[in-house]
Amino acid sequence: MSVRELDYQPPWLLRNPHVQSTLASSGVRRVLLRSRARQLENEAEELILDAGGGVRLQGFYTRQTALPKPRGMAVLFHGWEGSVRSTYLLQTGGRLLREGWDVFRLNFRDHGDTHHFNEGIFHSCLLDEAIGAVRAFVRDHPLTPRVVVGFSLGGNFALRVALQGPQLGLRLDGAIAICPVIDPHRGLFSIEHAPWIYHWYFMYKWRRSLRRKQRAFPQMELFEPHELRADMRGLTTTLVQRHTDFGTLENYLDGYSVAGDQLAKLEVRTWILTSRDDPVIPVDDFERLQLPNNVEVDITERGGHCGFISDLKLSSFVEDYIAQKLTELTAGD
Repeated sequence: MSVRELDYQPPWLLRNPHVQSTLASSGVRRVLLRSRARQLENEAEELILDAGGGVRLQGFYTRQTALPKPRGMAVLFHGWEGSVRSTYLLQTGGRLLREGWDVFRLNFRDHGDTHHFNEGIFHSCLLDEAIGAVRAFVRDHPLTPRVVVGFSLGGNFALRVALQGPQLGLRLDGAIAICPVIDPHRGLFSIEHAPWIYHWYFMYKWRRSLRRKQRAFPQMELFEPHELRADMRGLTTTLVQRHTDFGTLENYLDGYSVAGDQLAKLEVRTWILTSRDDPVIPVDDFERLQLPNNVEVDITERGGHCGFISDLKLSSFVEDYIAQKLTELTAGD
């Protein structure tokens, strides 16, 4: 494993980690940088994919036009309660199109406008269906090299897909995880003890999503009204007990952890980027990882959670970072 300290320094007005984290997916940034994602959205092809076990997931595929032939395929994963239209995903996808990569964006179950697709509720251990959906996509679009790129919980998915996907018939050439969830136990604790706005923001979006799911399946009682008023730990516990086979919250959180040596057998070339001031994911989670030599961990002093906003135009260092790593990946081709 290689660990590097990156010299990323935002303008002093943007050095606060909460400003960085908020701006990452803000509507202001979406409006200011709309033109950079126009091709990604306007030329996207919607695909409904058979993810296995009767599960259907939605994705959007955009072909690059910058080069005579594409440099490869980039598969993008959004974060929890994000979607394929999250600002950070649109900006990353738009940048990779301009770099000559075809881009496929996947909506996880119950994200975007897909609550009515499947009866079961999304939870973070639904890895097989994410692998199944990407595998179904690449079966019809076998472009290589092929990389997965994920943010926050999507970064956690990217790491697990890179670890387990090749064993399940999904060939990958690279993976990039931006501020991924490493230890869900500590991540939950961090959100509970971060400034109140984080807990409020995630719970607002999650409750809204669960109510939408209930409207899509009115014949099912997913949660009782008082359960939806619980805090994140309480509602997650109810989710686990009602809608999974994990039995306890601890078992569920263990189910998608990549902490310690769990990525030690990762064979796909992988890059991980995080910041020391991330208010959601503790940086020492990354420093405790036991990783093979093909994995590089890059840490910045500032950047917040998936922010890394680099100027007052609200551009992000993340897009440069991802483009650079994919250039390194294809340098020998």
